Amino acid sequence: MKTVSSIVENYIKTKPFLLNALSLGIINLTSLSRNIMTELESEFGKEVKQGAVVMSLKRLTEELDFKLNHKINKVIKNIGEITVRSELTDYTFAASETVLNKQADLISDINVLSDIFYTSSRGVNETNIVVSSSVNHLVEKHFIREKLIQKLDNLASITVKLPKENIVVPGIYYFIFQRLAWEGIIINEVISTSNEFTILVGEDQVDVAFKVIKDLKN
Repeated sequence: MKTVSSIVENYIKTKPFLLNALSLGIINLTSLSRNIMTELESEFGKEVKQGAVVMSLKRLTEELDFKLNHKINKVIKNIGEITVRSELTDYTFAASETVLNKQADLISDINVLSDIFYTSSRGVNETNIVVSSSVNHLVEKHFIREKLIQKLDNLASITVKLPKENIVVPGIYYFIFQRLAWEGIIINEVISTSNEFTILVGEDQVDVAFKVIKDLKN
């Protein structure tokens, strides 16, 4: 049986960022209840009293915030190895029919070199390549006929190994990136796999960014 409390709880559970704002006390509950009333009444199937919604928000915010933060904190405390690499360059090229062949040629060249950083990602319209600055000449040789959209030098990477639970707990990335934003860290790129993520930042900010992430574990 649906109740006002249950539909409010379901609404909040689907919006973890809203939950975080509520827990910080930066949202007026009366205004929020007014804004979501139509959606709640549609779900409930009949008229809902605004006062009942406000009371449900007050009661549920603290309980749900505790549950969410408990799960996030459990994952954050189990962050694994944090790896830092410096002297990196970030290239962004327009997507083309030949760009993958150019990447293959580049990889063939750098595979014979030791201790070289390389990663790439492909979007709908762009291809991104991050390499150790020492092999910039190879990138520029192979991609000379590709359209360069952006090149960023003097970057560093921070790679973070996450516990496997990260894929079933909402808000992990938001929690980490929020802390970095509070410190004024500019993230140039984010590259992720299932249980790792890498951020690219300016070399002048890498020490602060590393400390922020490391301190999350304490």
